[in-house]
Amino acid sequence: MLESEPAAPRASAATAPRPVMSHQQIMLVIYGLMAGMFLSSLDQTIVGTAIRTIGDDLHGLDKQAWVTTAYLITSTIATPIYGKLSDVFGRRPLYIFSITVFILGSLLSSFSTSMYLLAAFRAFQGIGAGGLMSLPLAIMGDMLAPRERAKYQGYFLAVFGVSAVIGPLVGGLFAGTATIAWIAGWRWVFLVNVPIGLVALAMVLAFLHLPRFEHHRVRIDWWGATSVVVALVPLLLVAEQGRTWGWTSAASITCIVVGLVGIVAFLIIENHMGRDAIIPLRIFRSGVFSMATVLGALVGFGMFGAMMTLPLYLQIVMGMSPTESGFATLPMIGGLMVASIVSGQLISRTGRYRLFPVLGTALVAGGFFYLTFITVDSQFLFVAGGMAIIGLGLGQLMQSLVLASQNSVAPTDMGVATSSATFFRQIGGTLGTAILLSVLFSAMPGNIRTAMQDKDVLTSALDAAMTPAVAQAPQNAGAMSQIWTPIVTPIEDNVQTQLDQAATQATAHAPNEAAKQAILQQVAAKAGATVVNGRVEVDYSNETQRRAVVDRAVPVIIDGIAGQGSTVNASTDTSTSDTSFLNGADPRLTRPFLLGFNTSAITIYWVAMGVLLVAFVLTWFFRVPELRLHSALQEQANRAAAKASGTSSGAGADPIGGAAR
Repeated sequence: MLESEPAAPRASAATAPRPVMSHQQIMLVIYGLMAGMFLSSLDQTIVGTAIRTIGDDLHGLDKQAWVTTAYLITSTIATPIYGKLSDVFGRRPLYIFSITVFILGSLLSSFSTSMYLLAAFRAFQGIGAGGLMSLPLAIMGDMLAPRERAKYQGYFLAVFGVSAVIGPLVGGLFAGTATIAWIAGWRWVFLVNVPIGLVALAMVLAFLHLPRFEHHRVRIDWWGATSVVVALVPLLLVAEQGRTWGWTSAASITCIVVGLVGIVAFLIIENHMGRDAIIPLRIFRSGVFSMATVLGALVGFGMFGAMMTLPLYLQIVMGMSPTESGFATLPMIGGLMVASIVSGQLISRTGRYRLFPVLGTALVAGGFFYLTFITVDSQFLFVAGGMAIIGLGLGQLMQSLVLASQNSVAPTDMGVATSSATFFRQIGGTLGTAILLSVLFSAMPGNIRTAMQDKDVLTSALDAAMTPAVAQAPQNAGAMSQIWTPIVTPIEDNVQTQLDQAATQATAHAPNEAAKQAILQQVAAKAGATVVNGRVEVDYSNETQRRAVVDRAVPVIIDGIAGQGSTVNASTDTSTSDTSFLNGADPRLTRPFLLGFNTSAITIYWVAMGVLLVAFVLTWFFRVPELRLHSALQEQANRAAAKASGTSSGAGADPIGGAAR
């Protein structure tokens, strides 16, 4: 329950500040917040689990970053707008609007016929997600004093934990089912949000009511919102498409220039708008807020970008189903929940929290460093250890950085401060997702070719690909067409051409058919082949004959792998858009691909570790403020009561200053 300050010595009882909200009122609001949080967190776990199936079905797994980035772009841009408008017009109407948009975006996403169309619908859905991400934190900051929040933290962790368990199960069920009620199974990943969202909307309408205080008249900062779009969209677009366009291409340079112009315009506009700005520049005068913002952006970059590779890694390299990969991330969720509960209780009891950003960044960086030792043969327990370490770090970071941001501004700026901190963390996450996934998929073809330069790996894979029983097996059809047929067919054609030429030359002067057959047998024996219907051929089902061809071909392939336009280049470049061919295929055929993906993922973990190490160094210069003993609403109520007492000569006045909403 929120505290109430004792009455001033000469004030009457009627004008003494009283608690703004009772425990029962707080719990009702929390129920409404939990409903919205369950909707957004469930969506993230379901989509993350099913994204590989969606990408494969829409023939665009390598375009996954478009789907993720589009969602993050719009949610990022919307976040500060929600924060500012909620400071002025109240949290409740904005929260209702965000849930409504999110539901509609989910419905539209279920009708996607391509990855680009899905990206467009997810972008619309992200507009609603911007409110679902930031407004609950602002509302909690309004209602609860910083040291009180640990008492209520368990409710939100319970929602997060339930969604973390249910999400992978539901997402895996949908992704693994061909059709449900005559609709493709993966489309239910988005359709399921509709009934859940309607229930959440009903709970918010019923329970989310907050006291209202009078605010000064404001101008809506539409120009500031426009400049945010102009600044962010081109920069995030080039982060996603730079590898395709070329980093020095006209399109990339244009996007960079437009983005920089947008940033300059944003700063000028926000300075002119003053206290009415979407992101008031005055809040950055606080060194605490500025440092928390930088740390949040760095953590978001490393966390979002690298964490997007984990479900893919578990499914592609470890061969897990979507459901299994979702459950496999529970060590990270468990670590996050444990660290969040423990750190929250310690903060509640001691009021100290400077240690947690330092320890949190160290653990997350250490977790990514741990994952750089991963191999295609690593057991799940090894990966689970890395995820648990990362979770333990994130559980300490998220809470402490938000506390620092909220505690560094005036209560009237709670919404804009919370949304601004979320905004910059989302910018970091969006850039991290776009850049690191771009790096992942751009590095994969080269890393696959590098894996093929390993003589043992290539020999084993090529031998399997040239074995008729393996090549013709239905479960290997995808791997053969995606990777090996473009390589095997030229080899077999070249071998047969050489045999035909040798046989023609040897039998050119044969006096009769019997002599010709004898000569053909000699040619076949010398070449390690067989005579079939008067023609010298390699029997690829014969291990000795096949292996002789493989041993001759492997050095040639290795020497030619780096050549431009080679069949190896063509096969590896096209195999990253659809990875369904890996399912059930012979491990020898898929090993070069898995090695290439593993190497690419390790690169991502190195980058993420480097970014988190920078954040770790900065935390040593992070001086956090003392935690307030009163909530933002309580402080505003106390000021309202003091003002009413001074102007009405002790007459009873409503310290809330307005109706609940």
